[in-house]
Amino acid sequence: MADSFEVIRSPPFGHVAAVLGSLRRIGLEVDLAPERCEQRDLVVAMIVARILEPASKLATARGLDEGASLRCLQEELALPAFSESELYEAMDWLYQQKDDIEQRLACRHLHEGSLVLYDVTSTYFEGSHCPLARRGYSRDGKSDKLQIVFGLLCNRAGCPIAVEVFEGNTADPQTLRSQIEKVRQRFALKKVVFVGDRGMLTSARIDEELKPAGLDWISALRTTEIRQVVAAPGFQYSLFDDRDFAEIQSPEFPDERLVVCRNPLLAKDRARTREELLQATEGALAAIEKATRRAKNPLRGQDRIALRAGKVINRHKVGKHFVLEFGETTFSFRRDQERITQEAALDGLYVIRTNVPKPELTAEETVRAYKGLSAVERAFRSCKTVDLHVRPIYHRLPDRVQAHIFLCMLAYYVEWHMREKLAPLLFDDEEPEEAQKQRGSVVQPAQRSPGALRKASTRQTAEGFPVQSFQTLLKNLMTIVKNRVQPKLSPNSPAFDAVTRPSALQQRTLSLLEVTLPV
Repeated sequence: MADSFEVIRSPPFGHVAAVLGSLRRIGLEVDLAPERCEQRDLVVAMIVARILEPASKLATARGLDEGASLRCLQEELALPAFSESELYEAMDWLYQQKDDIEQRLACRHLHEGSLVLYDVTSTYFEGSHCPLARRGYSRDGKSDKLQIVFGLLCNRAGCPIAVEVFEGNTADPQTLRSQIEKVRQRFALKKVVFVGDRGMLTSARIDEELKPAGLDWISALRTTEIRQVVAAPGFQYSLFDDRDFAEIQSPEFPDERLVVCRNPLLAKDRARTREELLQATEGALAAIEKATRRAKNPLRGQDRIALRAGKVINRHKVGKHFVLEFGETTFSFRRDQERITQEAALDGLYVIRTNVPKPELTAEETVRAYKGLSAVERAFRSCKTVDLHVRPIYHRLPDRVQAHIFLCMLAYYVEWHMREKLAPLLFDDEEPEEAQKQRGSVVQPAQRSPGALRKASTRQTAEGFPVQSFQTLLKNLMTIVKNRVQPKLSPNSPAFDAVTRPSALQQRTLSLLEVTLPV
């Protein structure tokens, strides 16, 4: 009987079925374009490929070839043979549809009164021919490379809604205006609450952009502003005798609510870190002082000594805590203890600011909303390093760069929904409300629920399956293959497909995703 059939090929299928089925289940295929077209199918292929095998467009095109690892994706989408040129054309089409797609996502995930989480990040660029790539601050430690900046809008749960790319030398606050216009004009939302960090929603941006637009906000005070609040006559540390946060008013910030939070663990950590950095800087400065006193070839000249000290004084960003004295043949330094004491007084303190009235948002909900920005940071980590690998970026045309970043955002949109469904099998915490109860206070460090701790310690789910990461779960699904079988009984017998029977873990994964394999 075994001699009656021949398996022609066995491409991996389960991971393709899981991601493509999830993309279709959440309606993203229709969000891309209501009617099917070749460009939409190619974009869908690139989104799925970005989750499964993030690579260049050339590598993606080759991965869909006959006998390649993503061959089943081409078959499921019924795509004709194509090259990377068609993928680039599909990216151009995607960029033209970007506004409409974001508007459809906003209609689904945002509404009047929603919290809108907004943050930006940067990533480095390969090459030097794209107008968006500029010298700017590198969050990736790649200051020798050109940068681009992109900002991400999410709802309060962290689901991505929209993304926009800016030139690499764009300051964070300068990206806000376009996002306000996007929410007010394109999404037609009149009353939302923008949530951004203190480097984004500065006092100037609040006064010049958010207030004139009639939008509410949640942000935080800068260190200099916190110092003003603490130095005011009405401020007392006894506010924290019973709780680790307290709501106050300040004449410096009229018509705003301020929630002062005090985290003793954060205070201890900052004090330890500051002392370590001070000692490291002292060691470098002591080496310069020693060089001015050595017998052979001593360091001489006030300019040369100052230049040498300037190279090390701000290496650890504590130069403001030192007093330096230069001479033609001498150099000395000491700690500015008064300034250090002033900074230490603020250790563990941070102040959340908002104009949302108390009946609409309590002090605790305000702090929790601000801390929700961690969801945007999690999205950045996934896009840049963990899963989707947005870099390296080789595109030269600005529209292609915009399309590439948007494509990665759409891939994260699919991944976000998949993670929500797969939480029982992942290390992710599937009981956030229970985790919050374990926290005790919104100011304290985030805690995991008892169920999540149990999964982490036993490495098993409540159903007895081994706990997985998102990537290992997808790799596990790859062992479900689509066998192309050719009967040998007759030369004219048609070939047929036979899909591998899923294991118990694989079937549970597909069931959670609401994906059914063909029989």
